[in-house]
Amino acid sequence: MVRRGVFLLNMGGPNNLDDVELFLRNMFADPAILPMHPWLRKIIGRRIVKKRLGEARDNYRHLGGRSPLSEITEALTAKVEALTGLPTRPAMRYVPPLAADALAALQELGIDEIICFPMYPHYSTTTTESSWQDVQAQCAAMGYAPALRLIEPYYADSAYLDIVFNRIRSASMGIDPSEYTLIVSAHGLPLSIIEAGDPYRDQIEQSVEAIREGLETSKMLFASVELAYQSRVGNAAWLEPNLADKLRHPERLKVMILPLSFTIDNSETRFELEVEHREIANKLGYEDYRVVACPNDGDDFAQFIAGRIDAI
Repeated sequence: MVRRGVFLLNMGGPNNLDDVELFLRNMFADPAILPMHPWLRKIIGRRIVKKRLGEARDNYRHLGGRSPLSEITEALTAKVEALTGLPTRPAMRYVPPLAADALAALQELGIDEIICFPMYPHYSTTTTESSWQDVQAQCAAMGYAPALRLIEPYYADSAYLDIVFNRIRSASMGIDPSEYTLIVSAHGLPLSIIEAGDPYRDQIEQSVEAIREGLETSKMLFASVELAYQSRVGNAAWLEPNLADKLRHPERLKVMILPLSFTIDNSETRFELEVEHREIANKLGYEDYRVVACPNDGDDFAQFIAGRIDAI
């Protein structure tokens, strides 16, 4: 009898301030993040880490010294395991628990097949593909050969979109959505990655259209629904429009931000959106600025994951 296990794939987030440097070093050593010759990636990666380390640590201090992602993922993992009856582990890309840690745990349990559920709704070489290749590489390094199954992108899955609409409803309690701009904010990527064939932008745009249609069907009528991208760094061309720029040129002063690329709240939602971008809105005199929570460890999201796993 085949024994199955589950991985929840994600990039991870620092578990403490000491992890911040490890997180940055591993991220900028990833060929998917810096697609260039290895020796050049090593040099540039070191420069980026040196430049960003102090600011990144300060940001995590605002969050209590760690990313919220780990604790939320632990709670979600427990729920998925209870629903499926299968050993379930987080497999993070850049900080513990890494894929090697998760694989060692399942190997010890005698698992023959691992179902990998990406915590990224959209497919990108920088997220799902990077995590998937890492799991395969770690298996090879360990001499462990379970059958590996990867869950397909679910950005357009109606059941997943229902979860997103539930979060929008919660954020809309006590307000009239028709007075608000809903900005659907996706993590940005350099245009060079998109031009190399990454499907991320196309899938993001499909998501936004599905959200517009779903909001109309469910009678949650915002003044407008707009797409923006966040987290731009450096001088290279990135996906546009940029969220900070859009906030600085508002059509109205009531706005709700929907993080689209993430299923688990992290520093980009809890600090970048809730702190940095809120400061922009406050300085410009916004009347209301709201951020929609990610699916996180909600029962509905755990059930969605379990359903996708059971369908394999």
